[in-house]
Amino acid sequence: MPHVTMKELLEAGVHFGHQTRRWNPKMKPYIYGGRNGIYIIDLHKTLLKIEEAYDFVRNTVAEGGRVLFVGTKKQAQESIQSAAERCQQYYVNQRWLGGMLTNMQTIRQRVQKLRECEEIMESEEWDLLPKAERLNTTALREKLEKYLTGIKDMAGLPSVIFIVDLKKEHLAVREAQKLEIPVVAIVDSNCDPDEATHPIPGNDDAIRAIRLLSNLMADAALEGLQIRDKESAERAAVEAAERQEGLDDEDIATDPGAAEEPTMGYTAAYGDEDDKSEAPAPEVAAPVAPQEGRTLRVEAGPGQPLAGLSKALQEEAMDDEDDV
Repeated sequence: MPHVTMKELLEAGVHFGHQTRRWNPKMKPYIYGGRNGIYIIDLHKTLLKIEEAYDFVRNTVAEGGRVLFVGTKKQAQESIQSAAERCQQYYVNQRWLGGMLTNMQTIRQRVQKLRECEEIMESEEWDLLPKAERLNTTALREKLEKYLTGIKDMAGLPSVIFIVDLKKEHLAVREAQKLEIPVVAIVDSNCDPDEATHPIPGNDDAIRAIRLLSNLMADAALEGLQIRDKESAERAAVEAAERQEGLDDEDIATDPGAAEEPTMGYTAAYGDEDDKSEAPAPEVAAPVAPQEGRTLRVEAGPGQPLAGLSKALQEEAMDDEDDV
């Protein structure tokens, strides 16, 4: 949510429009009335539009977008540069060069020329160059720096443009419309609000009003950057946890025995394996002596010894088998 109150808007003079004879009928929904030949802008509508524009800029930056601040009139130059630098975005606060958006390749070449001039002037060979060449290089650098400093690091098209005064920046508006780049703009009573994707009804001539609204858009961009950084940190934490989980799974796959419960085997039941020979042998029943008057008959398989009997009894048993 934008941190601005009705009182702050009034103190900054955001409600003052242009003279009643200089107005655009499309601004009628945003005008409260006229006083002393000047239209008064409805600040309730302004607050609603500020909130919409704020949310749009914040969400755009949070998703990785970039904002280009544009304001070349004297009242806006300092505020535009300060707001853009504070939120690490791009700006144009001198003259809008035709093709800054639609002819980016040529603009990139001019930016490269600016970098070359800076490298030459910072090199050790600078003092060895002829005086005329040094003067020409210095003049070229100052000229390029004046118009291109704010977009020197802009590698591609911006995601949204914030404009002060739609009428004065009509070239920037046309290029943005051609490339379908959203436009957030301060719209005074003499402007066409349909030219902006997110119009903010307000005074585009007062320095305090421009500074207040520009700083609000800078705050929106800063909040978007914070959201983006927070989401990036959360994704990094999740990825780190997933990588750690994958390493743990690999360790288990490499040493499966580490994850198994020990089972009860021979060692647990009888002791060490070396003690296998000491395991108790099964008991053999003692031979039973035959009772008187009864014939002892012992059955055994062919060739099997009659264990546990005396030799005489074994011979007697064999004789009985022969008699049978």
